[in-house]
Amino acid sequence: MRLDKWLWAARFFKTRSLAQKAVTAGRVKLGDERVKPAHNVAVGHAIVVRVGEVDWHVRVEALSEKRGPATQARKLYAETEAGRAERERRMDLRRWGAEPARSLKGRPTKRNRRLLEKLPVLEADPADDRES
Repeated sequence: MRLDKWLWAARFFKTRSLAQKAVTAGRVKLGDERVKPAHNVAVGHAIVVRVGEVDWHVRVEALSEKRGPATQARKLYAETEAGRAERERRMDLRRWGAEPARSLKGRPTKRNRRLLEKLPVLEADPADDRES
């Protein structure tokens, strides 16, 4: 079975064309190697799939020619324990420690620059510079 078709059936990607693009871009690895979308997948193969910022480390458990419901799609693969722990750790880090500057894109607008300039500037306390 083709790798891109299996990824689509296992619901890692919404369409086969998105699965093909991900495989071509190197976001899907079969046994730690980059492969082509038409590469054959068999039961027992280890696959690493990067969806967004999340890495899925899975082992192929079954093959399916059709895309079914999510409950059936989950039966097509088994996630490794190390992969699951790493994915959950990253999700917790992202949930609890959101990067404040992540939403900023490019240079500040004129309005944002003026707001930044209005912020008070704290002067350094010379008493803190002395060594005790």
